[in-house]
Amino acid sequence: MDKMQEILTLPATELSSMLRTKQLSSSELVDASIQRIEALNPILNAVVTDNFAAARKAAKKADKAIKDGDDLGLLHGLPVGVKDLEVTKGLRTTFGSLLFAENIPDRDQSSVAALHREGGIIIGKTNTPEFGAGGNTRNRLFGATCNPFDPDKTSGGSSGGTAAGLAVGMMALATGSDYGGSVRTPAGFCGVAGFRPSPGVIPAEDRPVSLSPFSVLGPMARNVTDLDLLLRAQMGADRRDPFSVSMNYDLEWPIEPADLSSLVLMLSDDLDGAPLSAAYRRLFHQKTAILQKNCAHAQTGHPDFTDADNAFEVLRGVNFIAAHIEKLRQHKDQLGPFVIDNVERGLKYTAEDVARAHLQQSKIARNWLALFDEVDAVIAPACSVPPFPHENGTVTQIDGQPLDTYMSWLALTYRPTMAMACVAAIPCGRDENGLPFGVQVLGPPGSDRKILNIALALEQLFAQNPDTSRPLPDIAGLMKAAS
Repeated sequence: MDKMQEILTLPATELSSMLRTKQLSSSELVDASIQRIEALNPILNAVVTDNFAAARKAAKKADKAIKDGDDLGLLHGLPVGVKDLEVTKGLRTTFGSLLFAENIPDRDQSSVAALHREGGIIIGKTNTPEFGAGGNTRNRLFGATCNPFDPDKTSGGSSGGTAAGLAVGMMALATGSDYGGSVRTPAGFCGVAGFRPSPGVIPAEDRPVSLSPFSVLGPMARNVTDLDLLLRAQMGADRRDPFSVSMNYDLEWPIEPADLSSLVLMLSDDLDGAPLSAAYRRLFHQKTAILQKNCAHAQTGHPDFTDADNAFEVLRGVNFIAAHIEKLRQHKDQLGPFVIDNVERGLKYTAEDVARAHLQQSKIARNWLALFDEVDAVIAPACSVPPFPHENGTVTQIDGQPLDTYMSWLALTYRPTMAMACVAAIPCGRDENGLPFGVQVLGPPGSDRKILNIALALEQLFAQNPDTSRPLPDIAGLMKAAS
């Protein structure tokens, strides 16, 4: 592997420094990214629409700006992947759906405009399940995105294309979005980092149900510092998003690692009874034992998520009705099963069901806020099971126990969504089969900087031990398999 190909796995912050000090040109970096995509995409299917010609042109402009001493944005010259749920001007945006197979938008949504404003170079669109529905990145338009640690397995969803692309260095940074775990599950499955910010930190003016806190845009990267870089580039106020916040000065400046010796952590293996495999329960306790030795207090406990599962199912169904009912009525034959299931499930609920779900979510959110009077963060597994064969679609049972719905295996990630939590997902070594294992670092809404600071400290701690350090895919082996 030549020097340029080795550079691709460096942190985005380091690449940025190399660009600004002229140790590396944006043209070289973009060309290397394109080569990596061309080499590995045939086996991973992470990038579904490329932007190579425009990216090369933008890279030349970026190099000239550096040469001329121009003011540079946070992402200047860096290749960035954009999830195919985000609208991109002049670049195909399909939402993973046959209905939008040839959709070429005439505008950028605000999160994409921010990338351009800060000098990021869009290298391509990353794969997603149709309209983000499901924890497996697979759709009828492009097929499945494969896990870079085992191409027979799923990369998770719905930001699976982003996670797989980042893991193998196809791009320096990439965007994601999170509803019930769509950033965190792929991060856990692919050995990268992801962040679900508080609602509105990154504006999302296109959310159909704009007053629902479920769906948020969130950065993905190979480490926590890079997450922070992309978050700062995309955050800001947009009056078209009711949740959008004015500039949060606690987030404006780069993060720094929290003092572990002062932290009080709650270690919750199943977040109050969420389905979890026995193997992952054992693994979580083994991996987090290191926290009990390094933190002021790190003990087992469980937040109160009473009736969270039912409330989530109801409110998710209602949101899917709002977003997709007309598509179901007019184009059902072109929709995938998960979108259809969610809409039809939502249609069965009564007004009383919806009212009770809202009341229960309010209780969950209040209990969650109260919890942080006593603890700094909650630590939980990022996933309930290891990556599974992507052709399976979803997880229907855990350890032989059937699950209630196709979403049940994601309770570890959708329960925090109910509480409006901000969450960082970071790698924590491998499981017994050599596949990535990840943990969530959870806090209350509005604690984004604190949670990132804690996640950074934990990342640095994990890096000191081969059992908990970030796993790396066998890129040479993948290239051989793809050739």
